[in-house]
Amino acid sequence: MNEQGSKKLQIATMEKLERFDTLRALGQEAYELQISEKLGRKEIPLGISYHVFSDPPGAKIGNGGATLYSLQRLEDIYGKALGGYRILLIHAGGFSQRLPNASALGKIFTPMPLGDPLYQMLELKLAVFVDLPKHMKPGVLVTSADCIELYSIAEDENIRFDRSGFTALAHPSPISIGTTHGVFVLDQKEKSVLADMEYRTCLHFLHKPSVKKMHENGAVCKSQDSCMSLLSDAEFVYTDSTYYVDYNTAMLLLSLFREVGPLGCEIDAYGDFLQALGPQATVAYTNNTANVTKQESNLVEMRQKIFHCLKGTPLNLVALNHSKFYHIGTTTEYLFYLTEDPCLRGELGLYKVLGYSQNFSFKVCCVMLSDVKPGCSLTPGSVVEYCRLEAGAHVGRRTILSGCWVGAGLKVPDGTFMHSLCVNRDGQTGFVTVTFGIEDDLKKSVGSPANMEGLNLFGASLVECLVKWGLSPESLRFSGDTSSCSLWNACLFPVCPDMRNSFSLTLEMLQPGGSTVTLPPGTKLMSLQEALQCKNLEEMLKYRKKLMEDVKMKKLS
Repeated sequence: MNEQGSKKLQIATMEKLERFDTLRALGQEAYELQISEKLGRKEIPLGISYHVFSDPPGAKIGNGGATLYSLQRLEDIYGKALGGYRILLIHAGGFSQRLPNASALGKIFTPMPLGDPLYQMLELKLAVFVDLPKHMKPGVLVTSADCIELYSIAEDENIRFDRSGFTALAHPSPISIGTTHGVFVLDQKEKSVLADMEYRTCLHFLHKPSVKKMHENGAVCKSQDSCMSLLSDAEFVYTDSTYYVDYNTAMLLLSLFREVGPLGCEIDAYGDFLQALGPQATVAYTNNTANVTKQESNLVEMRQKIFHCLKGTPLNLVALNHSKFYHIGTTTEYLFYLTEDPCLRGELGLYKVLGYSQNFSFKVCCVMLSDVKPGCSLTPGSVVEYCRLEAGAHVGRRTILSGCWVGAGLKVPDGTFMHSLCVNRDGQTGFVTVTFGIEDDLKKSVGSPANMEGLNLFGASLVECLVKWGLSPESLRFSGDTSSCSLWNACLFPVCPDMRNSFSLTLEMLQPGGSTVTLPPGTKLMSLQEALQCKNLEEMLKYRKKLMEDVKMKKLS
């Protein structure tokens, strides 16, 4: 990225953040509680209706099914009046197994080192899109909670969502990025103009295509085809992020949803909707299940119904040639973008919040809404959020601490993830601190407890870890479905009566050289999955509120 292009994007983003700040002054329960508190503190715009919808009970329905179910709930509430509303629909939750500090309270409430009061992803999404509603006809803007879209356009231009069908934001990206995202095939007969933004026609949409497929389908563009000030690649593709659906098209999909009844499979709001659009779309994609985590028997049939429902619907593009797309959905991405990446740091102005007058290229420790006592050692490249650190505590590099109470003098090793949760267990309130390696795969599973050697924790097999801690592999319990055993549902973590002891006891598991972990008699062990099922939301939010007050008082003193 050249310096001029970066500066332009930074200025455009700062203007949006300033406009949103003027508006700020104006698990479903977890989301509703946090939305309510934000409104009370005037952290998000007032005078707007906020709704939280969790998926219906039964089979998983994916973010596509969740989109349709949310539309159904909105129509039930507003009836025909819904046709006059402009809706921002954010896919906000999920298990967040790749960024587990967001599991308990939701990805949309992941903190960002920005603003005062501190921004979370919800505020950042609203700020980035602050200009869009003024130029949007009734319909639905669909976006994700773990992505940041930054763009700049000419002062006399606006992004307009006023066309029928779907209208998607398209970002110039390296071809390698296209293999893990959606890619648009543009009509090359349309002459591209050298502009920050241009409206283009999409012939069809490719979902996580190979490099070969992108070339074969004409999705690859040459750098001289457009105003590519943020990419140095000679060739690039346009990738997806947020899209708009006009009201009539949304109702068409909702009619199909009501007709088929409860979904028995997961529908993707991107792959399954967008691949049905454009003049060159064919039904062939409905049989491709390469990117499906778990294939249900009626998936192909449901995809085909969606295709025939949407067949012939246009897919319009807003090509944002001066834009960047950031995905912050894993522990490694979270660490990189918040502590290391100078690009996002400059574009969002994060360096100001971190205490610097200008941008810089070195690593920092990102501390958000935490009470850090004197004498603490915080290694650059780590994130500390919603924590209390007593005097002399040490945080190693590439470490994430979330919602923890770290006792005096305790040392957290490098490459560690630790997160404390308040839980209700057997009618009593307790605390569980979970820990994993930053690189650990919480999604990887084996077919039974007998195969747990296939699971790795902190770079060693789970069996080795248990032996090191003086625990019997045979005694390890897995919560939930034992035909799918993973770090996610391994009951490894002790339930303690208070936060401080919970953290220190779990920290004993990480001591170098290994030592038997001595648990108090009768201590229960819990998995992260189980802790989330019995989390005490009120206590967790009360802790954050008190911490916020203490940090504020500390600044004033």
